[in-house]
Amino acid sequence: MRVRRDEILDYVTYEEQRAEIQESALRAKEARRVIVADVLTFLFENRETIRYQIQEMIRIEKMVKESDILREIETYNEMLPWPGGLAATLLIGIDDPEERDRLLREWVDLPRHIFLRFADGDLVRARFDERQVGEDRLSAVQFLQFDCEGRVPVAVGVDHWKLTGETVLNTEQREALREDLNA
Repeated sequence: MRVRRDEILDYVTYEEQRAEIQESALRAKEARRVIVADVLTFLFENRETIRYQIQEMIRIEKMVKESDILREIETYNEMLPWPGGLAATLLIGIDDPEERDRLLREWVDLPRHIFLRFADGDLVRARFDERQVGEDRLSAVQFLQFDCEGRVPVAVGVDHWKLTGETVLNTEQREALREDLNA
């Protein structure tokens, strides 16, 4: 289910309630954060994390124009999974700017090598937004979707020829993703 306009507070009201909303959203994010190969951070998104991101953008930008707010909602709603699927924001974390630039060029095809593994060993590859991959360079932030067919993954991994790794999901992570798949 998508975030609706009537769920979004104006930025002044949000500021008054921010501490409580932020605490809940950060708890939700923590249960959905997975680090793979030390440099890939996956944040599996759900309605709460997306609503929080929308509210934060409206707050930061001090948006009041209805068309701007609606565009923000529409943009972030694209990051929500469809029924039976999962969606994640992938952050590629490399501190050194020169090394980051070099690796984002070497890893230009990285999104094709991201996967979820299920208990039976099956893999599902990520679908990604082609607009975030240039001809010779990858964006450090990627929006990924996975068609899980309602199944809960047990691991997140990468099998790129220049970067490999797999992280087994803990019980809390699997349970959070199960909730999202059933939402």
